[in-house]
Amino acid sequence: MQNLPASSRWATWLNGNYVVRILELVQDLIVISLCIGLFSFMVMQLREMFLSLLPPLNFPQVTSDILFLLILVELFRLLIIYLKEHRVSIGVAVEVSIVSVLREIIVRGVLETPWTQVLASCSFLIVLGGLLVVRAWIPPTFDGVDPEQEVSRRHRIRFAHDIAEMGAVQPPID
Repeated sequence: MQNLPASSRWATWLNGNYVVRILELVQDLIVISLCIGLFSFMVMQLREMFLSLLPPLNFPQVTSDILFLLILVELFRLLIIYLKEHRVSIGVAVEVSIVSVLREIIVRGVLETPWTQVLASCSFLIVLGGLLVVRAWIPPTFDGVDPEQEVSRRHRIRFAHDIAEMGAVQPPID
């Protein structure tokens, strides 16, 4: 390691696991704080929803609150999946989007919404439904091999090979 030029040492250090582990830890802390904040907001929304159930009953408001809570629950589930697996679940993200669009249509009312927005919402829902169908056909991994880890492994091998070649060609620096 002492025979490598300073730029190669930095490249080796930056490519190492130290920086990656620290950045993943910071990212996990950010996601955990988002989870805590989202959970607190869900509790406040639940309280508001129960208060809106008191007479006089405002049915559109209750429906809106219930659907909004479902959206928050799905977002919370998305964050939990990210913490466990360090990936964003496409299925959950699409489900959140579908419920969000349907909530807006239900709250506003289809008859009060301009036809262009209804057409755009329908098109968006068709695309999201297509994504769910396509996602069901595509396996998350190929026979137990994670493609991202396979590419990362090949990159690490190539990088180590390049470093070894550079060390063999260049004279030692004193």
